[in-house]
Amino acid sequence: MSGTCLVVVDVQNDFMPGGALAVPRGDEIVPLVNRLEARFENVVLTQDWHPRGHISFASSHPGKKPFETIELSYGTQVLWPDHCVQGTAGAALHFELNLAKAHLVIRKGHHAGIDSYSAFLEADRTTPTGLAGYLRERKLDKLYVCGLATDFCVAWTALDARAAGFDTTVIEDACRAIDLDGSLARAWQEMQGTGVKRIGSAELKR
Repeated sequence: MSGTCLVVVDVQNDFMPGGALAVPRGDEIVPLVNRLEARFENVVLTQDWHPRGHISFASSHPGKKPFETIELSYGTQVLWPDHCVQGTAGAALHFELNLAKAHLVIRKGHHAGIDSYSAFLEADRTTPTGLAGYLRERKLDKLYVCGLATDFCVAWTALDARAAGFDTTVIEDACRAIDLDGSLARAWQEMQGTGVKRIGSAELKR
């Protein structure tokens, strides 16, 4: 599909069942993502890539537990279990994920003092990843987003894509959510409120 790009978000071992920050049924999307990838000429992957002791880890804040929040200079930060630590098996992309068409891998969360959910901007909302420039230079203005997790990295990626002017669609059945205290419903409400489209893979036009 000319002018389009599939953005595959964080299909990594630590987000799979049994991983450090498991997304329920996250492994179910891998075969579907592979089928989707075969239909696109352009594919970008994202990969959570945290240094040890990252500021978003609960273990970096004595007395804090995973899923509690703290206030940082850029706002409220959810604290996570240690996950996707650089160079570990948990940070690796799922072994069954077809990487043949991936032209670019955006590694995010690699700054020790800033978390990063979005493929476009880190959580301080000012540090760019360079993805927007890459897509514009290659004249890819229509994005289809899938991966893990719907209510965090997928949603933030889709929202930032829209804010940057890209026609953006989330392929719902090729995602899975954490759904932390209603976060999934809030994410869909916010995405749809900004013009992000929501489809199932069967609706994807050839």
